[in-house]
Amino acid sequence: MAKLIQVKNLKKEYINEKLVTKVLKGLTFNIDQGEFVSIMGPSGSGKSTLMHILGLLEKASSGTYKFEGQDVSAFKDDRLALLRNKKIGFVFQTFNLLPKMSVLENVKLPLTYSDNKKKMEERAQKVLESIGLGERLDYFPNQISGGQKQRVAIARALVNEPSVIFADEPTGNLDSKSSSQIMEILKKLNKEGNTIILVTHELETAKYANRIITIKDGNIVDK
Repeated sequence: MAKLIQVKNLKKEYINEKLVTKVLKGLTFNIDQGEFVSIMGPSGSGKSTLMHILGLLEKASSGTYKFEGQDVSAFKDDRLALLRNKKIGFVFQTFNLLPKMSVLENVKLPLTYSDNKKKMEERAQKVLESIGLGERLDYFPNQISGGQKQRVAIARALVNEPSVIFADEPTGNLDSKSSSQIMEILKKLNKEGNTIILVTHELETAKYANRIITIKDGNIVDK
């Protein structure tokens, strides 16, 4: 299996005046294409910082990070943004949907720069239908449930056919029934060949993945 993500001695520290806070303390691990991996740890363990670095939203202080074989550690911000838009899908705890746009319009957002508007519409519709929201295309976020909002967020993450989907506490704002439905959708997407990286502090949620990387105090304690 090809390596999607290769991380070696990754460190992240924040410097505030003279105070240095070490958040990640030299992490080394790989994630293969097609894997479903949970990054698990308590609040303050560094897991969200790690996700931001892996998702190209933030840069590490030192160490190397290879994404699809490219060392992205030294990439400039504009190059990182381009790679992120093409290759990475995000699903957040708070859904991050635009309230004045319909379900379909929200899902089409990552395709804004596509040349083919008709193809863009078809792709967004197809993805929504695949996760059971074909009847909700013209609804607005305030007209659907929390579980349905998270499905819309998953559809938006999928629409670009990214190399990897990062799900950051995707069940954090949902009841238990909606939570298990969302996790089953992510599991199904993984079986269809999508690489999923899940960030969570809950063992029950983490168990849906095939592998759990556990972080504590900025160190990997199990992978």
